[in-house]
Formats: sequence, structure tokens, C-alpha cells
Amino acid sequence: MVAILQEVENQALQLSPQERGELIHRLIVSLEGEPEDSPGAIAKAWDEEIARRVADMEAGRTQWIPAEEVFKEIDALIAERTR
Repeated sequence: MVAILQEVENQALQLSPQERGELIHRLIVSLEGEPEDSPGAIAKAWDEEIARRVADMEAGRTQWIPAEEVFKEIDALIAERTR
């Protein structure tokens, strides 16, 4: 199986970027199924979500956490789980 996987990878890397993108899409669909909405509808939903989050930040409805604090917490979680 490892040899087959390596051969498939080698062949995939010979494809153009556009062909590799199509292959990636097909593989994801084979795992997760087709998305329920069109790419345009998904993009629109993300745009709306981003706008909502920005509005919440500008209105002071969100709690800001400094990046250093977030990374410190992540590092602690990783350290705890790798012991």
C-alpha cells in the first residue's frame, strides 16, 4: 500500500497546478460528499460571517485576547498532551 501511495503521489506531482487542484477537490468530495451549497453561496455566507464578526469587534461585543496569551495557552496544551 505504501508503494502504491508513493506512486500516486509521484504521478500527482507531475500534474499542472490546476489539475492538482481538481484532483484535491475530487478526493475531498470522495471523503465528505458534495457540498450542499454552490461555491458562490458558500463564499457569500463567509463574507456575511466576516462582516458580522467585524461589526461585533467594532461595537465592543467581543473579548480581545492578545496573541501572546493565545499562543502561550496553545503551547501549554500541547506540552500537557505530549507528556
